Amino acid sequence: MGTPWFILGLTVFVVAWMAWNTLLPTSWRFDSAALGFIALTLVLSLQASYAAPLILLAQNRQDDRDRVQIEQDRQRAERNLADTEYLAREVVALRLAVKDMATKDFIRAELRALLEDLEERDAEEGETTRA
Repeated sequence: MGTPWFILGLTVFVVAWMAWNTLLPTSWRFDSAALGFIALTLVLSLQASYAAPLILLAQNRQDDRDRVQIEQDRQRAERNLADTEYLAREVVALRLAVKDMATKDFIRAELRALLEDLEERDAEEGETTRA
């Protein structure tokens, strides 16, 4: 009912009705122009009496669809919030893990210290074996 094709079709119907009952010979006419196109008025009133409830039904259906869409949007927002909170916790955990990781300089220093300890041990063993 609310489409452009319906409006165009209804316009063509009304124009054809009025032309038929105005321009054709009197014997072919079925609705008098002198009486204000009573039959056309009746047909249009009947159409309007069906149009109003159909419009209300369409609005109710649209309200139902909107309600479902709002609920789905709310659920999606909750999931997004939960995902965001989870990812934030994971980022914090990664930061803490990276903070506790040994750096390259720390590992080099530890390896140098171990190497020095090994060299000292080798030197001590060399002195004890000579004596």
